[in-house]
Amino acid sequence: MAKYSLLPEQLLYEGTITQANFFAPEPLPEDAILRTHTAEYWHKLKTNTLSKKEIRAIGFPMRPDLIARGRVIAQGTLDCARFAFQDGVALNIAGGTHHSFADRGEGFCVYNDIAIAANELLHTGEIQRAIVVDLDVHQGNGTASIFAGDDRVFTLSFHGAKNYPTRKMTSDLDVGFPDGTEDKAYLDKLEEILPSLLDRVRPDIVFYLSGVDILATDKLGRLACTIQGCKQRDRFVFEQCQKRGLPVAVSMGGGYSERLATIIEAHANTYRMAAEVY
Repeated sequence: MAKYSLLPEQLLYEGTITQANFFAPEPLPEDAILRTHTAEYWHKLKTNTLSKKEIRAIGFPMRPDLIARGRVIAQGTLDCARFAFQDGVALNIAGGTHHSFADRGEGFCVYNDIAIAANELLHTGEIQRAIVVDLDVHQGNGTASIFAGDDRVFTLSFHGAKNYPTRKMTSDLDVGFPDGTEDKAYLDKLEEILPSLLDRVRPDIVFYLSGVDILATDKLGRLACTIQGCKQRDRFVFEQCQKRGLPVAVSMGGGYSERLATIIEAHANTYRMAAEVY
């Protein structure tokens, strides 16, 4: 998508970031993939032998370059987590592929970048506990499935109750909003839940999926939040984490408004709020 090149250009142009803020991830190693995804699924990916049904569930034609691109994006989220330990916050220009399950992809998601990063950090002992704060408009069904029964990773999902996926998995905490939910109801619920949840879970890191498909202008969203409301959401998440000394690794997630400028502005606000708070 064009947003992946236009967003950094906008952030550089306005001075929110500089070239020194960028990092370039390498492809994710195979052993890190296999800590989250099954050997059978990984074999199909690397040999590009997914069935037509499996490809249809993902939603776009599979090519070796797309499979390779996904490995870089997933490594980017893992790198973000490690930079967040140093700097408080780090953001992946892509990522948020929360519809990917251990054994399959769905909904334009091939690898589950947040699950991969969390599992790798748990494996190395860099963390003992994590929380996924998934505020994309679609439920993080793949992430919920991967961490079902794993009390080391708490999964929170705010999403449109009637939106994709039709069959939702069970997160540790799911908050489904009715169609047309506006800023106040959304932000009130976030303010009610997030601070006490962070205090109760006491994670070593927060994985924040900051999808901007909650906007009223979004073609796939079904909620009715404004650009300002989305910006307030990001600021609140960052403030609550910063206040508690919790590192935050951010994945951008979805954004499908008709005007590309709206998508760029909404995603740019996430970076602006991170820069202001940290």
